[in-house]
Amino acid sequence: METLAIEDLALLLVEPSTSQAKIILNRLHEQGVDKVEISRSGQETLKLLSNFVPDLVISSMYLPDMTAVDLLTKIRNDSSLHQLPFLLVSSEYHIDLLDPVRQAGVVAILPKPFDSQDLTRALKTTLQYIDPEEIQLETYDIENLRVLLVDDSRMARKHIHRVLNNMGIENITEAKDGKEAAEILSQQEFDLIITDYNMPEMDGRELTCFIRSELNNPFLPIIMVTSEQNKASLSSVQQAGVSAICDKPFEPQNVKELLYRCLEN
Repeated sequence: METLAIEDLALLLVEPSTSQAKIILNRLHEQGVDKVEISRSGQETLKLLSNFVPDLVISSMYLPDMTAVDLLTKIRNDSSLHQLPFLLVSSEYHIDLLDPVRQAGVVAILPKPFDSQDLTRALKTTLQYIDPEEIQLETYDIENLRVLLVDDSRMARKHIHRVLNNMGIENITEAKDGKEAAEILSQQEFDLIITDYNMPEMDGRELTCFIRSELNNPFLPIIMVTSEQNKASLSSVQQAGVSAICDKPFEPQNVKELLYRCLEN
């Protein structure tokens, strides 16, 4: 079977600015990507998507009729589009505004302007979403790997669940916060915990402490998935005993490397 390449990708670019659209198109052409449709608004994008499903949507944050968050939410809530890879290009730096995009699951968030290296990585990540490879482990049978996924965002859980499924991981139990996860862990055994950091009731750090201290389990691999940037908070999480910290967006290649490191070591 032929492997999909970057130049094979068909893209939909959502950009209201003609000058910005030209800049991004030029960058895409440098990567060998020539199959690009252009949309100027959210509603126009949704109309196009009803007839043409691209390999990747690249969108600006602010559109004339909605934001990229609104557009991505509509896409994720459409059963025929919910797995569509999405890339945000924005000069926005406020974490509170970017976090909903990360939670919904994106290939990447690129700044304006972005460099060719960042675009290449994002396009390669898109290929991993479209044509995923199962992770190969020596210690575990990947189909029987028992995973507890903990996140208070339904969209984030759906996105992470989908990425894990694409790697061949099927046995996934979900919890909406640390408190629910702790109740499940008191009754079931798992091979891996993947948890968000910021959650109500019991956050990821508190859940980690519960596993390490209350359950007296120092060996269970725990991967913390977070967009947290505060160094003091991250240091506190590491001291609690997490096995690895993974940034949002939840990128397949990065996740594969973390899974291999945590499970095989």
